[in-house]
Amino acid sequence: MADNARAKRLADLIREVVAKKLQRGIKDPRLGTHVTITDTRVTGDLREATVFYTVYGDDEQRAEAAAGLESAKGVLRSAVGAAAGVKFTPTLTFVADALPDTAKTIEDLLDKARASDEKVREVSAGASFAGDADPYKKPGEDDADDADDADDADDSDDEDDSAR
Repeated sequence: MADNARAKRLADLIREVVAKKLQRGIKDPRLGTHVTITDTRVTGDLREATVFYTVYGDDEQRAEAAAGLESAKGVLRSAVGAAAGVKFTPTLTFVADALPDTAKTIEDLLDKARASDEKVREVSAGASFAGDADPYKKPGEDDADDADDADDADDSDDEDDSAR
């Protein structure tokens, strides 16, 4: 079993080699310039590598790019083996990255939140507070209220004594 640092180095190398080979070495028109390698992960035993990619375009272009990557898998693996110099060249698996879709979903949710906040601002524009303007006690007011309460308590004690 390899250490994590070696797996990370190999993953970085695979990402760079695959990206350069896609950009310069493969003449498949399905891959073009709209395929971007976003991440690569290698298993602990360095036998399998998962390459994440994004395709900027519609669903048809994504399907074409997936087919193009599958057909170029052998050429890309050979390029990785030549660059890595490891005993066993990892098998490559290409997976479409869900990051752009997730980012779009988050942006849509943020837009909804902004619209909701704007509605709340419009409704509260002419509103006033339900209670006093300043519902908090001030430090000087506490002492005066406590003194009044103490006087009231003394008066009630005096009344109780006189009633006996």
